[in-house]
Amino acid sequence: MAIKDTPQEWQVTESVTPFEGAKTSVRTDSVVMPDGSVAGRDYQVHPGSVAVLALDDQGRVAVLSQYRHPVRRKLWEIPAGLLDVPGENPLHAAQRELYEEAHIKAGDWRVLTDVYTSPGGSDEAVRIFLARDLSEAEGERYEVLDEEADMEHARVPLAELVKGVLAGELQNNCMVVGVLALAAATAGEGLDALRPAEAPWPARPF
Repeated sequence: MAIKDTPQEWQVTESVTPFEGAKTSVRTDSVVMPDGSVAGRDYQVHPGSVAVLALDDQGRVAVLSQYRHPVRRKLWEIPAGLLDVPGENPLHAAQRELYEEAHIKAGDWRVLTDVYTSPGGSDEAVRIFLARDLSEAEGERYEVLDEEADMEHARVPLAELVKGVLAGELQNNCMVVGVLALAAATAGEGLDALRPAEAPWPARPF
């Protein structure tokens, strides 16, 4: 038996959107269960995101800290952002986020992993890229606003980040998944065995 996620869609008898925000909304679906009953399911409708684990030639990962109001914490994260344009190529979005948040460009890109952040309550899908062959981006730094204006930047050895994740000291979803996926890939078939940067992404076709 192959252990892999498969597409499936249960019948929806009614769908309403009680809240619609600037980037996301909340939808309530009435879904037919296997026993024939109908249950309400509320979830966030999300455009999708990309994140970048940027690894330099010294084995350090580019990270940043940012205040996240819903959890009332300043979290260490990897560069990430929304897929703002429908159908946007996720690689292009990832390159943009790496430039805007870290002023870095990369010569080698791979897909590290794909993840649904909270599939019981959101349809958000995130593609996490591995970026290598790093150099400073050209030109002036991107002008940041709001929470991003308070960012701190660092480059941290992968082993130190793994320790922080397992100790519960680093809790950002993309940071945790990206760091552990990179450690697993390094210990396994190697980074060159990762999927190419333009690999299909059924959750967010482009």
